[in-house]
Amino acid sequence: MKAVVLALALAAAPFAGCSNTKKPDDHAAAKKTVPVVTVAELDTMIGKQACTPVDANGPTTRQKKGVIPGAIRLSDYETFSATELPADKARPLVFYCANEQCGASHTAAEKALASGHTDVRVLSAGILGWTEAGKPVEPGA
Repeated sequence: MKAVVLALALAAAPFAGCSNTKKPDDHAAAKKTVPVVTVAELDTMIGKQACTPVDANGPTTRQKKGVIPGAIRLSDYETFSATELPADKARPLVFYCANEQCGASHTAAEKALASGHTDVRVLSAGILGWTEAGKPVEPGA
């Protein structure tokens, strides 16, 4: 019995911190249509002030992992108001969530596109990839 519990816990580990409850298949279309950036590309874009990062994580993940400096913190990746995003709909936005298994960033990016934003991308590595690369974070509280 302990082995079964351990196996289930290990299987769930990649999803820890992801505020998204949808199945990965639900995000297949977004993953094909929303361009993806790497940690290095986002770091360069931020350094040039060429984009606004957008955090699609929930409060628990933010508190545990932090937030990319300067990121907009969405109230919720599915139901956020369009007014939470920059008024300039041409401003490049890069959405991220917990990690590559989390689809919250793709869902939020799709919503931004539907609201008229024209330059929307996703950091598929998420905050986990960002921190593993040694990039700075702000407290997520």
